[in-house]
Amino acid sequence: MGRDGNFRGRRSVNVFLAGAVALWTAACVSEKPSGKETPDAPARLRRADSFLGIHFDFHAGPDCTAVGSNTTPAMVAQILDMVRPDYIQIDCKGHPGYSSYPTRVGQPAPGFMGGDPLRVWRRVTAEKGVALYMHYSGVWDTAAVTKHPDWATVGADGKPSAKITSVFGPYADVLLIPQLRELAGVYGVDGAWVDGECWATVPDYGEKAAKAFRAATGIQTLPKTRDDPYWPEFQQFHREAFRKYLRYYVSAVKETNPSFQLCSNWAFTELMPEPVSAPVDFLSGDYAPDDSVNSARLSARFLARQGMPWDLMAWSFSRTKGPDGLYLQKSAPQLEREAAIVVALGGGFQAYFTQRRDGSVRLEHMPVMAETAKFCRERQALCHHSEPVPQIAVLLSTAGHYRKIKNLFGHELSGLSGVLQALLESQNTVEVVSEHQLKGRLSDYPLIVVPEWAYLEQPFKQELVAYAKKGGNLLLVGPKCAALFQAELDVTLTGELRPNTQALAFNGGQAPLKGCTQSVSLGGSAEPFGTLRTADNAVGQPAASVAPLGQGKIAAVYADLGSAYNGVRSPVVRAFLNALVRKLFPEPMVDVSGSPFVDVCLMRKEGKLLVNLVNTSGPHQTAPVQATIEPIGPLDVALRLPSKPAGISLEPGAQSLPFEYRDGETKLTVPSLDIHRVIVVK
Repeated sequence: MGRDGNFRGRRSVNVFLAGAVALWTAACVSEKPSGKETPDAPARLRRADSFLGIHFDFHAGPDCTAVGSNTTPAMVAQILDMVRPDYIQIDCKGHPGYSSYPTRVGQPAPGFMGGDPLRVWRRVTAEKGVALYMHYSGVWDTAAVTKHPDWATVGADGKPSAKITSVFGPYADVLLIPQLRELAGVYGVDGAWVDGECWATVPDYGEKAAKAFRAATGIQTLPKTRDDPYWPEFQQFHREAFRKYLRYYVSAVKETNPSFQLCSNWAFTELMPEPVSAPVDFLSGDYAPDDSVNSARLSARFLARQGMPWDLMAWSFSRTKGPDGLYLQKSAPQLEREAAIVVALGGGFQAYFTQRRDGSVRLEHMPVMAETAKFCRERQALCHHSEPVPQIAVLLSTAGHYRKIKNLFGHELSGLSGVLQALLESQNTVEVVSEHQLKGRLSDYPLIVVPEWAYLEQPFKQELVAYAKKGGNLLLVGPKCAALFQAELDVTLTGELRPNTQALAFNGGQAPLKGCTQSVSLGGSAEPFGTLRTADNAVGQPAASVAPLGQGKIAAVYADLGSAYNGVRSPVVRAFLNALVRKLFPEPMVDVSGSPFVDVCLMRKEGKLLVNLVNTSGPHQTAPVQATIEPIGPLDVALRLPSKPAGISLEPGAQSLPFEYRDGETKLTVPSLDIHRVIVVK
């Protein structure tokens, strides 16, 4: 398969090496895969149909001199029998670039004992009908750039990276593609979860990249900082370079091994919030090991609308270490709650456990995963592949995000995350969506929230205005965002943006803010809402305003509430934002009261309405591990439905719930919520 010369350039490998790679690639494609040695082996699920997995890795390095010494069929069988996953992912090549099996393509670890450990994993998983995926570090490969410095990206200082390969170099042709073909053809593994990809990719100042940038844009001087001219164009050029690279290697592997299933970790998630533009088979990411509830809340809500099979990975341990110097392991209830956040939104779930430096697994950690697996399986038939019911959309603007972040792709979403948390902790049903997910369906959502974006593309801004004029409700958070809509808001922002020295006053309470505020002058149609005060300004100014816009309404908050709420969780900020939401959207489909510590996810599956309730109580933001999660409740639930339900049950458990129906409103009570239950409306 050839490549675009403007993008890739000519390969810098000699004829002998290129020939050797071609011969070995042919062998990888034609050799009988070890995963198909048993004719009567049970069928394995494709990733699109899989629900539950386990991830193991240890990022093999030069210290790994006895890999495989304790990897036995009995060990693998014990894991599979205890947890009964649909798939497992194991270490193959981590960020150091050393392969934890005796590869004939890449850089194997220094020593193997007891044969080839990958063949053991493949044989046992195949015999038990469990799919096997590889954890493979892609763009990040320290060993490759150490051995081949010309494969590395070059920084703005002219120095090659010590760990990151260039997407303009020969790495994909000489190592990445041949090794993935080796895994598919020689070992018969089902696929690869390719790590260290979009989030590890950086701008490249190397000769090939610079030449391609100049040819594509006509810009001759390469910007080196975000303050230099053409920085956005430079960043976008490298984002497209990564997309081309991803499309190239995935297509090349599938050309010879079409059943091999590939995922690029964090591609087309909230780090890279854009339409799926590569032939990957599924989407995935490993959310934060600490404050995991809030990390999973955001990731799952974005992935739910990407139109692809998806799963999320929990870390089974915290980055915090105990007195023994080891990372603290999470409890089963803690992992079950993290799983609940994900499965409640229709996704699959996996958890990450480390391997020892010899590649063996700590079996003492598997009972926790077995408990978590049982919890998940009880919810699989009900939740997996369910779809959200549109209520409130929070915009993750692709254009705004890419203009704001320092890296090519990244997690810098504190403003959005804070707004999301405040809305969820007032029991609102919320999705996180980008421009491409809203296109043609803005009117599906009674309320769209635009959280602290300083930049929107003009055509999309016009779509938002048209949505409101046709009866929608638009809420803008933050003065930079409000500044984009001053005419529609009937306001004038005055003075300069200033770091918050103000406090939000609402309903007799007051909360200090961080982030930015700006003074505002309201026009005749704009109604003030709440107050921002300073120590020397007892009168203050409006914290927000609401105005009619056509048949709908538009509102704005003149302080960065998301940044203020993120990590502080002020009840005043939460109450203020929820009151403003209710002014715009007074009658959501579901109301839940009784505790601020319950996430509400409104979903549909097979004609049933599913009200997922997830207990988010406790110090999960600050406590690295929680042994238990205290139940909450009772919870009062009101559902606005066009007709009386045929029946309502609480699942899992098929507990029938009594309810009252009057004037289109169904009222019921959930006596107690341990971790996750689902109200099923028939």
